[in-house]
Amino acid sequence: MSISSINYSSSVLGSQIRNINTQLTDLSTQLSTGKLSQNYSGMGTNEGFAIASRAQLSNIAAYTDTITNVNVSINLANTALQSLTTIRNTVQTGSANTAQDLNVNGQTVAQNTAAAQFGSMVGVLNTQAGNRYLFSGTAVNTQPVADAGDIINGTTTQAGFKTVLAERQAADLGTGTGRLVQTSLPSGAVQVSEDVAGSPFGLKIAAVSSTLTGATVTGPSGSPVSFSVNLNGTNPNNGDKLSVKFTLPDGSTEQIDLTASTATPTPVGSFAIDASVPVNPANTQTSLNTALNTAITKLANTALVAASAVTAGDNFFNTASSAIGTSVNNQAAPPAPVTGATALSGASPSDSISPGFVAGDTITVNGTTLSFVSSGATGNQLNVGDSIQTLMSKIDQITGTSKPSTVHGGSITINTDDAANLSITTSNTGALGSLGFASTPVTATQPPLRIGSSPASSATTLVNGSATTVKWYQGNDGPGSPRSTAMARVDDSVTVQYGAQANEDAIRKELQAVAVFGTFSTSPAGQYSGGQVAALSLRVTQALTKQPGQQRIEDIQTDLAMSQNTMKDASSRQTQAKAQLQTIIDQAESASPDQVASEILSLQNALQASYQVTSNLSQLSLVKFL
Repeated sequence: MSISSINYSSSVLGSQIRNINTQLTDLSTQLSTGKLSQNYSGMGTNEGFAIASRAQLSNIAAYTDTITNVNVSINLANTALQSLTTIRNTVQTGSANTAQDLNVNGQTVAQNTAAAQFGSMVGVLNTQAGNRYLFSGTAVNTQPVADAGDIINGTTTQAGFKTVLAERQAADLGTGTGRLVQTSLPSGAVQVSEDVAGSPFGLKIAAVSSTLTGATVTGPSGSPVSFSVNLNGTNPNNGDKLSVKFTLPDGSTEQIDLTASTATPTPVGSFAIDASVPVNPANTQTSLNTALNTAITKLANTALVAASAVTAGDNFFNTASSAIGTSVNNQAAPPAPVTGATALSGASPSDSISPGFVAGDTITVNGTTLSFVSSGATGNQLNVGDSIQTLMSKIDQITGTSKPSTVHGGSITINTDDAANLSITTSNTGALGSLGFASTPVTATQPPLRIGSSPASSATTLVNGSATTVKWYQGNDGPGSPRSTAMARVDDSVTVQYGAQANEDAIRKELQAVAVFGTFSTSPAGQYSGGQVAALSLRVTQALTKQPGQQRIEDIQTDLAMSQNTMKDASSRQTQAKAQLQTIIDQAESASPDQVASEILSLQNALQASYQVTSNLSQLSLVKFL
């Protein structure tokens, strides 16, 4: 018989022992680290789930950072908006309860407070989060609002609001009667007329009514608008009344009521009925004429002055850019930007917009209709194959712009001296969209408006003052919601919008009202000073009171709060997802301490047994074997 070498068996046992030692080392590492392995290859078949889960956790961590940063910006913006609300309430309370005591500068205490609050508002609107301005829209690196001093007082080259206010008041007041002309006609009648037809300044005659016995009242009619009152040589009865309603530059209306009276002295708001013997109705007519002039002068120097100040604020603050559209034509690929020569219709790949206009289409500009024909266009017609430049020339003729509309770099800019009234509609919205105007009607908000000639007291036009007037808002002024100017993804399928602009209606109107109230001043000892401040205070109070359908600062705060709620919900979902994903990772990669300890104990027992066997074998000899 043959006997195998003991060394063979020993080598097998040695290998087993080394394997057990290796396992014990791995298990000891698992016990100390809590991980199944120190490399992916040792993790097992579920490691793919762990890797995917870890990637999702990384995304959640990024979303968490984004949510934290966005919340910081929103909280700062909300604090700023809350400050604006406090300022609004402070100024509104002052304007509603202002005493008429004027200081040496012709202002009340409430107006002085408003002037100081205006500077605070500008500071609030220039709030930054890090190096990002919160109220500049997409122009995050641009200070949204010019310095308060420049806005009010101007710079060396541009006029501020104080200058615009003074010019507008001079234009509205005229010689002191609100640009109304009162004359005595040969018939003995009194006539009141607006000084220039179509002028935007002064008092506008809206309606006249009369209960004057025997009198003839004509108008308002004509160009310029006028009315006349003729007593026809007859005395009216005591208590008979003449009423004249006027429209003021800010759109408000005021009415003068003059009552025929036999009382002595003649009451305020009345005119004397002649009581001489014999009666002379001509004296009554003269009394009426004088009372009418007095009433108009008082109205012009009180309510009109206040309305003029409010309108000046709108001329200065309610501003933005002209109407701009950007498009490409349908030339052979790639499409090219439109030029003035691009046709309004044509088959691809011709240099034309697509879709284009067809015969029978119309474009209406400020109420004037341009019609498209196949050929032979005349007057307010366009050939379908005419160029964009031809269309712009037609539009410019209708708007009467002093600055021609342009096409540059694929952008079509419609310029107009009266941007507030620009309205362009069409029967073919697709073709208008090809010109880059996505919505209809095409509109353009107002540039700063200045008095069109000097002296202002006889001016008859308003002109674009962009080049000579301080631009108070310097941030982004593009189309779309201000909220969309700042967006962030806070979950795989969730984005929030949290942008804001200082020229949003709610903010702009408050800034405008505070500036008007804080800038306006009058003569401390003037005859009508009290009435001016009272009329202005009323208008400022109304401007700072929410009107139906108008944006309010609280509306902006609500929008931001909704974004925060969206992020809060996303964060809650992500917290739950993190726990679940971590569980997947732990199940795939973590080693159970109890199981590892049990396996170590088992291996230790096996190792001890192996050592015992090895020891016994090492003492084996032929003698013992036999």
